[in-house]
Amino acid sequence: MNKHRNALHASAAAATGFALALGSGVAAADIELPGTIIWSAYPTGSTGYSQAVGIGQVLQNEYGTNLRVIPGRNDVSRLEPLRRGRADFSAGGTESVSAQDAQFAFGERHWGPQEVRSVMWSIADACSFTVAAADDVGIETVNDLEGKRIVYVQGSPSLNFGMEYLLRYADLTWDDVERVEVGGYMGAVEAIIEDRADAMGGSCNSAPFMRINASPRGLTFPEFPHDDEEAIARINSTAPWFVPHRSTQNVGMDSDEEIQVLTTPYPKLLTMADQDEDLVYNMVKAMHRHMDEYKDSAPGAEGWDPERMDLASIPVPLHEGAIRYYEEAGLWTEEAQENHEEALRRQEVLKEAWEGYLEDSPADRGEFAYGWMQVRKEALEENGFDPLNSDWL
Repeated sequence: MNKHRNALHASAAAATGFALALGSGVAAADIELPGTIIWSAYPTGSTGYSQAVGIGQVLQNEYGTNLRVIPGRNDVSRLEPLRRGRADFSAGGTESVSAQDAQFAFGERHWGPQEVRSVMWSIADACSFTVAAADDVGIETVNDLEGKRIVYVQGSPSLNFGMEYLLRYADLTWDDVERVEVGGYMGAVEAIIEDRADAMGGSCNSAPFMRINASPRGLTFPEFPHDDEEAIARINSTAPWFVPHRSTQNVGMDSDEEIQVLTTPYPKLLTMADQDEDLVYNMVKAMHRHMDEYKDSAPGAEGWDPERMDLASIPVPLHEGAIRYYEEAGLWTEEAQENHEEALRRQEVLKEAWEGYLEDSPADRGEFAYGWMQVRKEALEENGFDPLNSDWL
């Protein structure tokens, strides 16, 4: 629970208006932050970690707030501190959807559907997730991935299913490639450099990709042409959050050179439903106000501008503190409210289904996971929701 940190989180004073919030570069009385804020993020050197460091420097300069970043090598290790109240926020990827839906590693008995809440997310000029490949194996298009050695990161469904979604563009699955298992994101980079793997998933401007680019193998990004509507539809059938994007600021490419990819929000700033509303409100407000001061601090940091977010499409409900700020800033719409309410209803359906399943669930771990996915699928479909990623049943 996060409420034990509430004593540290003072209430914000009355807001002085959106124009002032954007126009001031000096800490004002309408933003109050605690002495320490804790985020979990991808490991040191990753895009998410680097951006957190840049944001933290601004918070230290403006408010005397220390932003402490806990690195986690996979989805579970990033969200575990959050759900236990040891972190206030988590900057990650689509594991928020997996945690909400109790899928994959989050479908274990000790996890189950999590009452996670969205706070902010980044849509950068670069892309948040695509296929990065060694340049010495002839991977020019997504079709060329067939038979190649593709990284599979243990404990990271957001990375592994992200790759699976992108393979669908070429109508491929994990059965059509050679799966190379590694223990974390940095292990994936090492596997490519050491010629144990040929491709992995990651953001187009991921700093560790510079190491691949500088290695004897080199780096390339196969494109995902936007005119192939059937290929994109195959991805969106289970991952509607992937959208066509023209990415610039790609590792190893000129700054004005762009590639056609599909992208998702990353990093996504996440918290739990019981997090202090004032803390979330002030966190969003400070990040928005000081955009100009940290947007060049790390690759992709410009993507945190709230006006880049589509608040009516995110599949995880917003925290009330974030909504409070977006209403004040004039960014909250009726469509966003409707989407938020449907996302809340989805979480309620999942919670009820989980509690019912636990009453008479099998003891065997494999049977438990399989049975839950069946119960989950039925509950969601009965209530008019897409079950997502249930086609393996």
